[in-house]
Amino acid sequence: MADTETSRDGATSELGTRLRGERERQSIGVRELSRRLGVSASMISQIERGRVMPSVNTLYSITSALGISLDDLFGEAPGGVRSLAAVAGAGAAGEASAEPAAELPSAPLAPPASPVQRGEDCQRLQLGSGVTWALLTSSPRPDIDFLKTTYAVGSESTPADALMRHAGHEYGTVLDGRLGVTVGFDTYELEPGDSISFESSTPHRLYNAGDEPAVAIWVVVGRGGDPRAD
Repeated sequence: MADTETSRDGATSELGTRLRGERERQSIGVRELSRRLGVSASMISQIERGRVMPSVNTLYSITSALGISLDDLFGEAPGGVRSLAAVAGAGAAGEASAEPAAELPSAPLAPPASPVQRGEDCQRLQLGSGVTWALLTSSPRPDIDFLKTTYAVGSESTPADALMRHAGHEYGTVLDGRLGVTVGFDTYELEPGDSISFESSTPHRLYNAGDEPAVAIWVVVGRGGDPRAD
């Protein structure tokens, strides 16, 4: 994986803090994480310090290696990111407990979150190499990445000689522009109205194939099923 991330000012500090906090929570050193990902320790350090914004490929690799939901990277929960393992194990841990739950004072229940995600309220993350993600879920879903993606002219998820792969299955449909998608040895150019689906464990790459921004709705299901698909 190439160390070709893009520098940002201010926009990356919270993301880097969340990634560093989860890495330290798992007692994984910077050098160990860099070894697992095949990037330099300096790159990991710069991302965590908010000096550079990771590319799509690098962010997916880091979150997969740490077992983090992308959904939580957008969130504002004071507890920080949640590991996928912790989310999956919460129910089982509760069932296994032999101690009766303490009776808590009654309190008004908080109203349920709205199922509607308003366009103006979407949380956005601008990644390296000109790619922007807008979160389309109104509440956290650690098992699904549901995004509106925008690829600026000349942008790409990963270089042509370093395709990405991870657990899960991807579904996408193009709204505007032309989006190139390489899956294995095949490359497709999608126009508005076209859609595609493929196994994320197959090496793949997304890139702008036109002269205007390419906008698509993208869904990844089951990315947390396997920490990494090496």
